[in-house]
Amino acid sequence: MEIKRWLESVGSSIDSMDADKFVRFLTDDCIFRFGNQPEVYGKAKTKNYVAGFFEMIGGSKHKVVDFWTRDNTIVWQGEVEYTRLDGKKVSVNFVNIFKMNDDLIKDYLIYIDNTPLFT
Repeated sequence: MEIKRWLESVGSSIDSMDADKFVRFLTDDCIFRFGNQPEVYGKAKTKNYVAGFFEMIGGSKHKVVDFWTRDNTIVWQGEVEYTRLDGKKVSVNFVNIFKMNDDLIKDYLIYIDNTPLFT
């Protein structure tokens, strides 16, 4: 697996705002955590959570700044440009940590401060 291209595919699935497309990257028993929100358990609940988030934004565009791998873990340093519902664009830095199970994400942990998105 070519990691940068794979990360770009993950980002594109989010940017498409298609929850079904996004969860194709996850194991059925995944753990998903967005910022300081409680963890979500399982692909179906993650799909619902992400679909709800998509309703709160006008769009997004993810960028790979850098990445690291170690054993079954991928760390993605990135930048996301959100389009708010009022049309304003805001950029936010993030770090995602993926614990992998083969080619699927078992743990999807997002470290981000989305305050600019909602203020």
